Amino acid sequence: MKNVIIGTAGHIDHGKTTLIKALTGRNTDRWEEEQRRGITIDLGFTYFDLPGGDRAGIIDVPGHEKFINNMVAGVVGMDLVLLVVAADEGIMPQTREHVDILHLLGIEKSIIVLNKCDLVDEEWLELVEEEIKEELAGTFLEKAPVVKVSAATGEGLPALVELIGRMTSDELVQKDIHTIPRLPIDRAFSLSGFGTVITGTLVSGTIRKEDTLEMYPIGKESKIRSIQVHGEDRSACYAGQRVAINLSNIKKKEIQRGCVLASPGSMKTADLLDVRLNVLESSMRVLTNHSRLHFFTGTSEILCRAVLLDKDEIGPGESGLVQLRLEESIAVRRGDKFIVRFYSPMETIGGGVILEPNPAIKKRFREDAIEELKRKESGSSADVIELHVKGHRETMITVSELARLTALSVEEVIEDVGELEEQKKVLIFAMRKDTYVWHVEAADEAAKVIWGALSSYEKKYPYRSGMKKAEVQAAYFSKMKPNVFDRMIEMMTEGGQMKKTDEYLCTSDYEIRRDETYNTVSGILLDTFEKSRFDFMRYSEINCKGVSQEIQDDILNILLQEEKAVKVAEDMYTLKTYMEEAKKVILEKLAENPVITIAEVRDLFSTSRKSAKPILEYMDSIKVTKKTGGESERVAYR
Repeated sequence: MKNVIIGTAGHIDHGKTTLIKALTGRNTDRWEEEQRRGITIDLGFTYFDLPGGDRAGIIDVPGHEKFINNMVAGVVGMDLVLLVVAADEGIMPQTREHVDILHLLGIEKSIIVLNKCDLVDEEWLELVEEEIKEELAGTFLEKAPVVKVSAATGEGLPALVELIGRMTSDELVQKDIHTIPRLPIDRAFSLSGFGTVITGTLVSGTIRKEDTLEMYPIGKESKIRSIQVHGEDRSACYAGQRVAINLSNIKKKEIQRGCVLASPGSMKTADLLDVRLNVLESSMRVLTNHSRLHFFTGTSEILCRAVLLDKDEIGPGESGLVQLRLEESIAVRRGDKFIVRFYSPMETIGGGVILEPNPAIKKRFREDAIEELKRKESGSSADVIELHVKGHRETMITVSELARLTALSVEEVIEDVGELEEQKKVLIFAMRKDTYVWHVEAADEAAKVIWGALSSYEKKYPYRSGMKKAEVQAAYFSKMKPNVFDRMIEMMTEGGQMKKTDEYLCTSDYEIRRDETYNTVSGILLDTFEKSRFDFMRYSEINCKGVSQEIQDDILNILLQEEKAVKVAEDMYTLKTYMEEAKKVILEKLAENPVITIAEVRDLFSTSRKSAKPILEYMDSIKVTKKTGGESERVAYR
């Protein structure tokens, strides 16, 4: 069984609620005021079954101008709209505004229901039908079928039901039940013994009992206690269904129309939106920069300012790129439709589509920003993801963050990222907790930056192994997480773009300079260490004449890296071979006696106590010996 959502639209008192009652046997006017005044103020919901077995949920939206925000909320998730026109009055002002709103919100399927036909004669009926066709010429309703009915007498209702069945049987685009669940809230109330209940039309995904979802924009998680679809308990509900959900952990007073229930962490709330805004041809207003507007999308109504990005003004029938600066936070998705109404007096002036639900503040008439928005407008979700990846050149961006920014499921993002990787547009770094994505252009730029930095460093310090990795990150990639930076370096070294020795980086063809200066300094140092043997000479006392201390230190470090020399203690160095010899002698001594003292080491190597103590401390550092408690005694390390 397929679930179909049908909505009504039309001028006040043209019989929308009466028509629904005739189709379903139920009255959708829930409130006492609605029944007393005879008009629909809030949204009403009910359902009926179609001849083919499908179930049609039907939404009764208000026709009165003052309740237009409820009308917009009711359009969310509609598959088909019944535009109700009273035969005794014809097209009225609110009918025209509803038609404009339906067009701006992307409603494609509609039936024109000519109601109250029992009140007029045949000739009048023909005139009204002709007037309707003329009025709707050029709109999306131009070719919509017309059905003549009387909700009061039942005339024409079977033909209407049959037409609804035909139009919804095969032609509807099935909603995506595999993406993230998203439920804009249109009602919230409390039931004794149950707690908070919300209702709305599930526009995407699937919600199951016991799922934990997040309420946006309040950022509070809630477990799904129970689900009802058309008054029947269900274990799950799917995109396209009208649902009532019992929530835990959230009170009714925390929720308002405009809140959205979705997967935790799947969306980001924002108070800026980049949009394509179209002003209606019928509008009497010209939209100027910084105009204050009422913004409607899903079930939300928020005040905002319109910053025109590519024009000085947008007149009737014109379109422009606009950044809407909202007075409250909202959670939406790229591609969502919206309506804007003038601040005062309240009248619908236009609407459009959201291009970027999480933008940065943009300045007007910036060519790069305008081009980026045009790409987002015309591109696929993969194109939009590529633009987001490009915007995080300095840090990379995770798959989960891309999902939040785009309101796509992680699975959908992974699919798009995989497509971009195949096109060699992005690089993927799978980490323990998440997967990072980097644009190829950013990677190429980073490689050039690193190459330039290393080349300059090598010219300045030709007797060093290269630049320390930590220095490279601190100077050029400080915004990147250390583990992500390490993966980037790993990729570049594997690709032959640079070399890595321990914690030093250098260009791929770099070699330490082995010139006359190197040979002279290294010769002096090694000769001094050799002659001193175990009577260590302080390094600070060694003077390589004609060479700067910096170069001398660099060449000493090379000898240490190549293990020709070792550091025994602060300011004391010797040959590696000597300390290997000392290690062997000390181990032999410990084999004879479990304890060795500084005095014994002094005697073993015919040296002074000043040198014997550093020898033992060195042996401690390489885990040959360890202290027993006394400062001068050691035992074997095991």
